[in-house]
Amino acid sequence: MFSFLKRLVRWLLALVIVLPLLLTLVYRFLPVPVTPLMLIRLIEGESLSKHWQPAHRIANSLKASVIASEDNKFCQHSGFDWDAFADVASEFKNEGKLRGGSTISMQTAKNLYLWPGRSWVRKGLEAVYTPMLELMLPKERIMTLYLNIAEFGPGIYGAEAAAQAYFNTSAAKLSPYQSALLAAVLPSPRQYNAGRPSAYVQGRAATIRLRVTQLGPLLSCVSK
Repeated sequence: MFSFLKRLVRWLLALVIVLPLLLTLVYRFLPVPVTPLMLIRLIEGESLSKHWQPAHRIANSLKASVIASEDNKFCQHSGFDWDAFADVASEFKNEGKLRGGSTISMQTAKNLYLWPGRSWVRKGLEAVYTPMLELMLPKERIMTLYLNIAEFGPGIYGAEAAAQAYFNTSAAKLSPYQSALLAAVLPSPRQYNAGRPSAYVQGRAATIRLRVTQLGPLLSCVSK
């Protein structure tokens, strides 16, 4: 019985630690073929549209827009934005509202290796995988992974598929406004549509465009 438990622990460690570690090494150089969320959506009967693009074929305006929208300190932090976490905790204490505080690195780790939904187990694994990504991948690669696997709408994954579906263009040719619209829907891509933006999405996009102009050196890792 004891030997069985030891083998079980080894297999679990291999599954939750060693496999993601090896995959992260692979993803430093190769495209991500599929993610857990994509597989779940396929099982649910949803279509899958994705077209991998390297960093130089994704508009810098989109990279800047997602930083302005999701994670202002992406280029500076090591996976976790502790100031943002403190703001979330303070807001929850004072207003009773709990909003997301995940960085782009955390979201990339979640999208690569974990399932959707909220649980302490998933959050714990996310806290393990995030520094793994930061230690093994340059910031530009993390951003490239994020923008190629993020869900931008039902069955739409990655910047290229989103650019084609919503604006009939490529990820490389996205305008600053189109980039801001895509960034605006990322928190709730199944609720909002970048191609037919509501007043709320248009307002968020305007705010994102303004923030981009204010970030300056905070965009250093994506403004090459």
